[in-house]
Amino acid sequence: MFEICHVFAKVKNSDLEILKDFSLSIKPGEVHAIMGPNGTGKSTLSKVIMGHYNYEITAGSLLFEGEDISKMSVDERAKRGIFLSMQDPIVIEGVSNSEFLRTAQSEVTGKKVNLYSFIKEMEKAMKDVSLDSSMLHRSLNQGFSGGEKKKNEILQLKFLKPKFIILDELDSGLDVDSLRIVCSNINDYLSVNPNTSLLIITHYPRILQYIKPDYVHVMIDGCVKKTGDKSLALEIEKDGYSGINTMIGIDVCE
Repeated sequence: MFEICHVFAKVKNSDLEILKDFSLSIKPGEVHAIMGPNGTGKSTLSKVIMGHYNYEITAGSLLFEGEDISKMSVDERAKRGIFLSMQDPIVIEGVSNSEFLRTAQSEVTGKKVNLYSFIKEMEKAMKDVSLDSSMLHRSLNQGFSGGEKKKNEILQLKFLKPKFIILDELDSGLDVDSLRIVCSNINDYLSVNPNTSLLIITHYPRILQYIKPDYVHVMIDGCVKKTGDKSLALEIEKDGYSGINTMIGIDVCE
C-alpha cells in the first residue's frame, strides 16, 4: 500500500534536516503506530507524506500503490486516497462544513454529489460521531472545541473514504468519551474497508487500546530505532524512551 524508501527531508530553504534515512513499509489492511519523544520528526513525517509546502524531500521516495508520489501536489495525493487527520485542524471562515464536504467529496469521486443523498448521509455520519447537526452549517472548525475538531476530521474521513489514513496525534485534546467515539468510528470504517491501511502517530499508548496496531515503531532523531508489536507501546509507557537504543531492521526498499 505505502512504502517510504530511504527518505531524507528538511525544512524548505534551510539546512534543518528532520527525516534521516527513514524507511517503512505498510501493506493493505495493516495498522502501524509510530511513537517517539517530542521533536523527533513524527508530525513532520505526516506532513512530508501529504506534500506540505514547508518541507522538501532531498533523497528517497514515497510509493503509494507502487507509484512515486513525492513530486505530486497535496490535492493529487488526496485524490488518490491518502487522508491526514491533522494534529491541530485549521479553521476556514466563510466555508461551511457542508460546503467543504460536498466540494471535497465531489473532487475525490469526480462526480457531482446528489444533495438529497448527501444530506441523509451527513445526518447519519454526524450522529455517529456525536456532533450536533447545527455544526453542519457553521464555518469549518470555527468555534469548535479540540474534541469537536477531531470528530470533524473523522466525519471527513467517513465521506472521503480514503485507502490510506494517517492520524497525527488524534488523541490530543480528546477526553475519554470522545476518544472512544472517534476510535469506534475508525474501527467501523476499517471493518467495512478491510484493505484500508492506517498509520497512527502518537505519544501515548492510550489510543492503541482502542485501535489495535499490527506494528509499533519507535522514532528517534528522524528515523525508526525499534519495531515491535503492541507490547512495545506498553514497554514505553512503563520505562519511557531512554531504553530504546537498539536498531531493529526495517529496510524495505533494498
